[in-house]
Amino acid sequence: MMTIAAMAVFAAIYGDTPDSKHAWAVHDWNRPKPAKVEPAPYVKTGAPSDAIVLFDGTRESFETNWCDKDGNPSKWRLGDDGDFYCVPGWKNGGEIRTRAEFGDCQLHIEYRHNASIVNEQARGPQMRGNSGVFLMGSSTGHEVQVLESYFTSRELEGKEGFVDNYADGQAGAIYAETPPLVNPQRRPGEWQVYDIVFHQPVWDGDKLLHPGSLTVFFNGVLVQDHWEMEGITTHLKRKPLVPYPTKGPLALQDHGCEVHFRNIWYRPLASRWDNKTHSTMSADPAAVMALRRETAAKLFAKIADPAAVDIATFKALAEVISYANEGAYKTAFEACLAAARGKFSEQDRAEANKSIEVLVRNGVLPQSSML
Repeated sequence: MMTIAAMAVFAAIYGDTPDSKHAWAVHDWNRPKPAKVEPAPYVKTGAPSDAIVLFDGTRESFETNWCDKDGNPSKWRLGDDGDFYCVPGWKNGGEIRTRAEFGDCQLHIEYRHNASIVNEQARGPQMRGNSGVFLMGSSTGHEVQVLESYFTSRELEGKEGFVDNYADGQAGAIYAETPPLVNPQRRPGEWQVYDIVFHQPVWDGDKLLHPGSLTVFFNGVLVQDHWEMEGITTHLKRKPLVPYPTKGPLALQDHGCEVHFRNIWYRPLASRWDNKTHSTMSADPAAVMALRRETAAKLFAKIADPAAVDIATFKALAEVISYANEGAYKTAFEACLAAARGKFSEQDRAEANKSIEVLVRNGVLPQSSML
């Protein structure tokens, strides 16, 4: 076990050194600590109606949804506050993970440290309630750090309970990559809340299309703002992203500390890269046109008489051809446009020109179409 004095030996160079894209080393003790902010009082909330509840405080949800890394019943224990917790002692319980696997998601999870942890500076900063929330599993995934970090902020230096720590390893950090923007942790003994939005990296074979991202609200305060992952979570080193399965378990780390968890649920999210009909990143032109034609057909079917020459029919047909300027839709609009030139009042022409102007601006109609 590393003491404070022993850790000081490593403070100068501890992890991978700075490079051309990183001003700080991994776990750099010189990296500025996030400012301390006080969050609003804790308010327990329930899961939304479309959430998949992973733990609701019952033995049934614990035994049904959670296991050890080999799929066997977990050695973690049920608590007295609708929670479960890691068996105290160095990795006596082992990692706990969900039996279910998932990818992109919104995750809600709450954790608590014992208040007595404030007096355990001698154990070192990384033994003060250490655990971690791993998206996509601990071996290939991404960790949002769990730690007692209320007293790590420089504003508290010299006060009772203060302990130093590296910034990219405190609560709310994407471990070994980036510290939280601020430190909104409540005092030990109080419940802490993470709300996490996770989008996994996207690959085309071995080509990385997008690194994915993590957004984290910590006790209701934004501490990770769409952070694009740089690699797989490791200790001391930078490990580049590599392709991995598109679904994995949620894993909670056993780092030898007693940490309690409760009220855990998630909502599966579609990848933004699955959007083939409305996205500059991933749209398929054939799928886009198919949906546009489907929309045009639905709108055209609502027009009482496409041959009618009135402002309501004109505007309806203009909307139709904005989706698909072809075939029967184009023929009907051209006939209505020709008739409108001789029959529309000045007021109707002005109203019709509003629709035509949009279509001209977007290349659907030529400028000569204006009434």
